[in-house]
Amino acid sequence: RTMLGELNWIFTAITDTIAWNTLPRDTFQKLFRQDLLVASLFRNFLLAERIMKSNDCTPVSQPKLPPTHQHPMWEAWDLAVDICLSQLKNILGEERTYVPSSFFEEQLTAFEVWLSHGCEERSPPEQLPIVLQVLLSQAHRLRALDLLGRFLDLGPWAVNLALSVGIFPYVLKLLQSSARELRPLLVFIWAKILAVDSSCQQDLVRDQSHKYFLTVLQDPAMLPQHKTWAVFVLSSVVQGYKQGQDEAVAGNLISICLNEMEEADPVFRQWLAICLGTLWDKHEEARLRATRCNAPESLEALLVDPAPEVRAAAVYALGTFINSCSERTEHANTLDQNIATRLLQKMLEDGSPLVRKELVVTMQYVVNSFPNNFMSLMRAIAEEDESASAGTGSTMLGKASSMTRVSSEDKLSRQMMKQRRSVAGGPPSLSGSVTELNRMGDSSILTTPKRGRKSVIGLAGVGTQHHVASLASLASMACYGPGVTSKFKPFYLRVVGGLMVLERDPDSEVGTMARQVLDTIYNKMVVAERDRKGSGVFRSLSQAELHSVSAPGSPAKPSFLLGESPPGHNTTLPASLSKSVTGGQHSLTLPSDLASRPAQAWMARSSVSDIAEDGKEQAVRTTFLAWSAKHFSSKLMKLGEDMVDMESEEYWAKQWLYERNEKIKQRATAERNSMEEGSGRLDVQLGVVKIGQAPSVLAYSPYTSSLAVATRDSILLVRDKEVSTSWGNGNSRVSQISSLEFCNSHERGLLVAGSDDGCVRVWRGWEDTPHLVTGWSLLPELVPQSLAGSRVSHGLQLAWSQTGQMLVGAGDAKTVRLWDCSAEVRLGDLPTQSDSCVTALDMDKGVLAASFGDGQIKLFDYRAPPTSARIMAFREHKQMVLSLKMQENGKLVSGCTDGVVKVWDIRKQSSMSTLETNQPAVSLDIHQSAPVFAVWTSTQNISLHSLYEGKVLNQIRYHEGLLGNRLGPVNCLRFHPTLVQLAAGSTDCHVSRYSYRRY
Repeated sequence: RTMLGELNWIFTAITDTIAWNTLPRDTFQKLFRQDLLVASLFRNFLLAERIMKSNDCTPVSQPKLPPTHQHPMWEAWDLAVDICLSQLKNILGEERTYVPSSFFEEQLTAFEVWLSHGCEERSPPEQLPIVLQVLLSQAHRLRALDLLGRFLDLGPWAVNLALSVGIFPYVLKLLQSSARELRPLLVFIWAKILAVDSSCQQDLVRDQSHKYFLTVLQDPAMLPQHKTWAVFVLSSVVQGYKQGQDEAVAGNLISICLNEMEEADPVFRQWLAICLGTLWDKHEEARLRATRCNAPESLEALLVDPAPEVRAAAVYALGTFINSCSERTEHANTLDQNIATRLLQKMLEDGSPLVRKELVVTMQYVVNSFPNNFMSLMRAIAEEDESASAGTGSTMLGKASSMTRVSSEDKLSRQMMKQRRSVAGGPPSLSGSVTELNRMGDSSILTTPKRGRKSVIGLAGVGTQHHVASLASLASMACYGPGVTSKFKPFYLRVVGGLMVLERDPDSEVGTMARQVLDTIYNKMVVAERDRKGSGVFRSLSQAELHSVSAPGSPAKPSFLLGESPPGHNTTLPASLSKSVTGGQHSLTLPSDLASRPAQAWMARSSVSDIAEDGKEQAVRTTFLAWSAKHFSSKLMKLGEDMVDMESEEYWAKQWLYERNEKIKQRATAERNSMEEGSGRLDVQLGVVKIGQAPSVLAYSPYTSSLAVATRDSILLVRDKEVSTSWGNGNSRVSQISSLEFCNSHERGLLVAGSDDGCVRVWRGWEDTPHLVTGWSLLPELVPQSLAGSRVSHGLQLAWSQTGQMLVGAGDAKTVRLWDCSAEVRLGDLPTQSDSCVTALDMDKGVLAASFGDGQIKLFDYRAPPTSARIMAFREHKQMVLSLKMQENGKLVSGCTDGVVKVWDIRKQSSMSTLETNQPAVSLDIHQSAPVFAVWTSTQNISLHSLYEGKVLNQIRYHEGLLGNRLGPVNCLRFHPTLVQLAAGSTDCHVSRYSYRRY
């Protein structure tokens, strides 16, 4: 470290900085980064230009460069030279030691100041080339790496700037360092680089630098976050790169990842699974090594992980494991079929669309692994569907060119209509939940009643045939006859049944993907039939061939590419619901970058005419890897993440909402007190709205007067005196909306819509531009009311717990299902121990109340084990309970169809009071907190009663106005959960709203 050496180093840093800040990027790369001799020549040219310009000379270069002689960094050079030369006298005369220049420390400080206020909109930091030069200095290396990491954390634009200045060779050389204190910083920097530019994988493998990250991953002193960055780098190294996969297998990456699976950090577990999936993707040797290490079993343990991203990563890894087998053997077939079966058992009911999309892709790999068997199964299904629709015994072979594949929805409707035309009898079919698959052994044969046999709807209430039109019947293939179920191994039935359930998925993207896979099988089968018929040779597959393990055709594997521009087809973003605590309340929050996904009718039939003549189809794929990798290109260093920016627009928006909510609560308290004193009435009509269909469900937003109105298949938002927004819910043609719930109402809330086929859809932006956030099948065993025949059902009923972020659903099923919306998993099932349907749900402080069609009311402690969760049962009502509300101080209020309303203390077996309306109730609702309930009776009016004496407070018969019409038959009533307001929907397609007034 001599004076001359340091001056040369400073000169290099300054001239690089001047060139990078002045020249175009491609010119800088060409002159200063591609050749050391050329770079030295042009550095000297920059100095020569400054000297010659001061003597009125103009130097010339090829290519021509912009003038740099007046750049402000020359002043820094002059200062550095002056400081160094000022020491010459003491060094030469008094033999003092040379004091190193503070130039680099000062430039690092300037860079740190820029970082404290830096953003993409500002001009790039001119000190960036100097920071790279400092990496060569051992004295300042740690600080320089820290500042460089903070700069790269600003976003992909910062990474691109650093790459343009020539960061790559510097950080690549540093991987040869053994200093442990540099490991977290180097791993972080490389994760940032590979998140933006994955092409660096070849350089890492060529220099054997990937071993550095293997060492970090095995270092017990490293934090899980640092290991996450390392495993991301390794997954980027092996992704789609055969040589990288070979090196990783040789480095025992599989065993290393499996040993780290017990870590608590969900992002680390997610990337361990992704790394394994990319490692053995289309790599036979890695698959064999993974089989010996029992990797599939370790990954299956992640299928029940509370984080949906981890579950999706596990499904992805198991899918690529199945897809990596190039030569089919008996052992490989058995292993892959067991994996696919367990995936269907555990993941078909998963609440996250992210997971179900990966499940569809995995089932596509399974189908591609056994193409002949699945084509034969689709041929048998097509024959049954065609014969059922035509009413004849003809098959599709004579009409292959005009055949259409019957969708799963049409199949359910057709099967139910067929069952209605017969009389009860015959053996029962499989039913229950989708987990019926768990009880289907490999040797079992699924059967359903023969067409001529007597079966169904008369005994729907006591037999399992009631579920013949549920999603569960599709999963178990119970809706198909023995012509299908008795000829094929249960494994093939499970896969096709699972794809049919996914075809009816509440999330439109999942349904589209599953339908594409089914269409692909069907289209290939039809093309094969055309070829056989055209060649004059037709041969159906024998029973032995259907059960054989013949080698399949090569499966089609979609490619996943990291980058900022994922493919447009099937662009997937997660709908995960994450937990946050804001304003002292639990909130169900969502990623801000969720794509808009309008509801659409996706149950259209698929025609064979859509396929190409060669039978080739586009492979179904997701962008899960690219989406997951964006985590590393986002800001990771969040030192003040718990601090709230009290000047941000988001903060003030939330503060406004909280203040508004407090005012609404105060207003509601005043209105309730007035009602209790008898000085207020609920009779002011706020407005009447005419809509296109009869309303079926109403729901008020808790802190506004906005009213959500559900018709059969659409939702409308009524605000003031008009419909402000309307959109389709996207449910199937045979189902209808049966419940609406608002959640996160203390902020910009979400609207949850439940349909009577057991599906739930969550909408955001319902005030103006509704977007589907997520959807899942909460109770797949429910049968839509349109297919239930004489069976009485209220569809799917929902209740929402804000503090626990839990959604509860029940209907005409044997269980009440608890759903954790933050983890998107089922918490458990509470047995109802009743043959009647659930008509209403409500919950408060750990207690869940459920009413039934036979008049029973049951209380559950949902925190207790399911077998001991029921804590009370009330049986005083003689008819169906229409409404049920849990009020404060342990009070429960219920009303039934005979017009009787009862008030209960949940600690006592008998009711505290009974209120008689003396009229049968058609529709009834009870206010959540005010002492009032409303009834529509056979006298054709809405009567409002006091909960204290049961006396009639007032009646509503006509719409307001000079020529106000009489109210039509009201089929739904709903009180505002906070204010004293009432909404009524009538069968003549009118929705009227009424408010409190003081008198």
